[in-house]
Amino acid sequence: MGALKEFWHKLGSPRWFFQISSGWVTGFGWAAGLLIATGVVWGLGFAPEDYQQGNSVRIMYVHVPAAMVSQSVYMGMGVAGLVLFVWKMKLADVAIAACLPFGMVLTALALFSGGVWGKPTWGTWWDWDARTVSTLVLLFLFIGIYALREAIEDEEIRGRASALVAMVGTINIPIIKYSVEWWNTLHQSASFTLTEKPAMPPEMYLPLLVMVLGMYCFAGHNILSRMRLEVLRRERRTQWVRTMFTEDNAV
Repeated sequence: MGALKEFWHKLGSPRWFFQISSGWVTGFGWAAGLLIATGVVWGLGFAPEDYQQGNSVRIMYVHVPAAMVSQSVYMGMGVAGLVLFVWKMKLADVAIAACLPFGMVLTALALFSGGVWGKPTWGTWWDWDARTVSTLVLLFLFIGIYALREAIEDEEIRGRASALVAMVGTINIPIIKYSVEWWNTLHQSASFTLTEKPAMPPEMYLPLLVMVLGMYCFAGHNILSRMRLEVLRRERRTQWVRTMFTEDNAV
């Protein structure tokens, strides 16, 4: 318990985070490259066709990971918003800023790949389906928080405002997840989760699992890299950053 408390206090230090996160970025990067490459080759080249959807089912190897990870990224922003409100931790605002670009791109990818999958499956690129609409709301939340941060100059007000919206917006995540159960939608119930037995054969489930894990590792790599850059931007006038760059130039 004492070690956890000490870690929590250290995590509030941008300098300490920057020093320890270099190895995390490298590890996530290598894992993401290996897993995604394996998942793409396995899913697109060797996984079987679906007996109803044929080869169009292969879009799920992009769509499902993008949808799952985009929701997780937003939940991470909500948690960071709570940390910022309660403990006023600078690194929480850094995390929100780093999550936004990745979350926007991934949610847009989920919507686009869903449309590509929907055309041969449902006969339309877009339907006002509950899950599709709630995912569109998720994209608007990402864009809205990004626009809010761009519009507010004061760092403290900007952080608290974006943290508040991020926390409130987390109510949309269970709506996305349970929309197929609460309403009559074109989406079927989940065939794949990380906590339940999959409703698909292993030769389709396993490459999808690899892609999901790879996408989570890619998220870790991307977000941590952006956080490190944001820390350097905010701390550029501090002595430890100046010293670090002086030592690098000397070498």
